[in-house]
Amino acid sequence: MEELAYIPSPSRGVLYLGPIPLRGYAFCIIIGVFVAVWLGNKRWIARGGRAGTVADIAVWAVPFGLVGGRLYHVITDYELYFSQGRDWVDAFKVWQGGLGIWGAIALGALGAWIGCRRRGIPMPAYADAVAPGIALAQACGRWGNWFNQELYGKETHVPWALHITSSTDGRVPGYYHPTFLYESLWCVGVALLVIWADKRFTMGHGRAFALYVAAYCVGRAWIEYMRVDDAHHILGLRLNDWTAGIVFLLAVAYIVVSAKKRPGREPVVEPGVTDGAPEASGGEEASGSEADAEVKDEASDEVKGEDGAEVEDEASDDDKTEVRDDAESAKKS
Repeated sequence: MEELAYIPSPSRGVLYLGPIPLRGYAFCIIIGVFVAVWLGNKRWIARGGRAGTVADIAVWAVPFGLVGGRLYHVITDYELYFSQGRDWVDAFKVWQGGLGIWGAIALGALGAWIGCRRRGIPMPAYADAVAPGIALAQACGRWGNWFNQELYGKETHVPWALHITSSTDGRVPGYYHPTFLYESLWCVGVALLVIWADKRFTMGHGRAFALYVAAYCVGRAWIEYMRVDDAHHILGLRLNDWTAGIVFLLAVAYIVVSAKKRPGREPVVEPGVTDGAPEASGGEEASGSEADAEVKDEASDEVKGEDGAEVEDEASDDDKTEVRDDAESAKKS
């Protein structure tokens, strides 16, 4: 049965700019990183931090996250790289797809912690600022699966079905649920939810990030259930379903405990910054004001000194006049 409406798959996942390959999967990840840093920077400044801090810490978080995501994928799907007939070198070919979000977040958090510690910034505050951006980065990154024709769902005849044309690695051409699209839209919704809840409830101390994690896990669980790619199963459920369930419970528990122990939001998120203005610049302004005050005082003293001298001169002339008058009166008498 030929579908009247469907989402076409790209004929190839790489374009060549001369000898330079532009891979769709990598391009989507790069776009996601830029979106996350851009939004995170705006939220960080709104919380009282300096512009550029989010990007500086991302220099640590992003490489750690990429390594963590790849490690999780390779470990949980080791047979794709280390079984008979497979080439273990493929484990390093990130552009071919295969990044586990659980490993990316875990090791990315370690990189962010290192960056925060170097700048004396509380890690939970930074996590809250970048949480919606991470969700949007995932939304962008999922389109890399579309370029690679991978991670699709069960066969379907819905108008938005994904048309798979590749037959490599055991794929069967046909029409399937576009789980990449479902997860991308879900991540956009998660980002909007976190932004709204953060404003509505003034979330701090890592609770906005925990909300992002919990909300994402809910969507990942039902989307994962739809996928048909090979995966390890435990008690009839895919490994990622178990991971999503456990992480969801941990995130919710953190929100509850943190809200009781540390309600509200951090008053200061970055040392040396008050009311969104660095103390250094405030000090310079203060120094300038003090200098102006000193100049004014000196000018005032000079004016007072000149006036005082004039008053003394006037007083001296009056005294002299009175003495002469007294002397003339004495002579007459």
